[in-house]
Amino acid sequence: MESLLDSKTQTPGPARRKLFVKSYGCQMNVYDAARMADVLAPEGFSETNVIEDADLVILNTCHIRERASEKIFSELGKVRLVKDARAKAGLTTKIAVAGCVAQAEGAEILRRQKSVDIVVGPQSYHRLPDLLHRAENGAKIVDTEFPAEDKFDHLPAPSRGKIQARGISAFVTVQEGCDKFCAFCVVPFTRGAEVSRPITKILDEAEALADAGVREITLLGQNVNAFHGLGPDGKIWPLARLIRRLAEINGIARLRYMTSHPNDMDDDLICAHGDCAALMPFLHLPVQSGSDTVLDAMNRKHTHADYRAVIDKVRRARPDIALSSDFIVGFPGESEADFEATLDLVRDINFASAYSFKYSSRPGTSGAAFGGQIDESVKQERLLRLQELLDAQRQSFNRAAIGTRMDVLIEKRGRNAGQIAGKSRWLQPVQIDAPDELIGRVISVEITAVSTNSLFGALPRAHAEGHPQEMLA
Repeated sequence: MESLLDSKTQTPGPARRKLFVKSYGCQMNVYDAARMADVLAPEGFSETNVIEDADLVILNTCHIRERASEKIFSELGKVRLVKDARAKAGLTTKIAVAGCVAQAEGAEILRRQKSVDIVVGPQSYHRLPDLLHRAENGAKIVDTEFPAEDKFDHLPAPSRGKIQARGISAFVTVQEGCDKFCAFCVVPFTRGAEVSRPITKILDEAEALADAGVREITLLGQNVNAFHGLGPDGKIWPLARLIRRLAEINGIARLRYMTSHPNDMDDDLICAHGDCAALMPFLHLPVQSGSDTVLDAMNRKHTHADYRAVIDKVRRARPDIALSSDFIVGFPGESEADFEATLDLVRDINFASAYSFKYSSRPGTSGAAFGGQIDESVKQERLLRLQELLDAQRQSFNRAAIGTRMDVLIEKRGRNAGQIAGKSRWLQPVQIDAPDELIGRVISVEITAVSTNSLFGALPRAHAEGHPQEMLA
């Protein structure tokens, strides 16, 4: 750190400042981090990957994982050391905590970590320029109110250059908040009630992304399939209609969406998986448990049979669809029989991928007050058993690709020289030896091998013989 600071020759001025953003958790936080950078660009900030160079450090936090707040305070201790070292070199650093931990903890963050200058919730980051100006005048600021205005109306459009720098695939938030109030979840308290963006705003953003070379868009929301945005025709559009309209945008080859709730998988959206070619055959649909007793305690408002019925409908509409889900083990009152019901559900459905967690109490949620808390050692043992089964299914799904030919969207250079990397239609990472000129294209790839986390492939013979048009999907 000292050598980096010693190399400075002058203090950055207001027209040329560096921003370091570290995001935790969900894809929506990744999207939010990019939009924070867009908001701050007119203030003279450009992004850096070197925290020691940063005039403003933003920790964009997530409250979902276990002990999320404590992990952020630990990280803030490290950032304070950077701030102190820069101060010794005559450089000023401001620290902001954004996101869901900021929303949940508020002024407590300023109390526990004096080096923090700004605490801003996920619905207020469009105010960052004003908050920063106030902080530069010595104020300590907490902005965690749910504003009356829509933050998306105040976010500037990112420049073409910034979009291109972010890659071939992009996230677009179309819905925020949740009205479900699951007993384990803080989202209704940190992100607020369900709100959907107007269709024209989404289309404008998607068209700008496509114009800058983005080929794949993932639509984001805490409960994205409950989307109900106001259309240009004055009618409310559901997610399926939005997807079909986005598929008409020239240059957009692939569409995805997450995260969904089983109760909002309507028939039109299920049909879209069968009739919209741009909508990829991959569905992330959290179930959390296979036990009806636990699902009821979680306030999920569906049974395991309801979930299974939705999966059956989706598979009839799109037989090649790959499924992903979320699971929580050790929810209060979960018996061994309840846990076995979860394993039975997993065996029955067969998932291509999944996220699984031990239950951890979140202040403010109804589950925090439940009796029947499960011993940590029991939760850990159950989690390992579940993950072993899920990983076996994932590996089996990936191994089944060997010897097949699949379309891959090439996104970037690979890990090794001469290698490029992309994603399959089923969201599998794929590495191939091929020229950089294919980045941004959807190409046909012959899968030759798999590793723990990636597929490996080769260009089909048509390309080797000088007919690249034959391999383009």
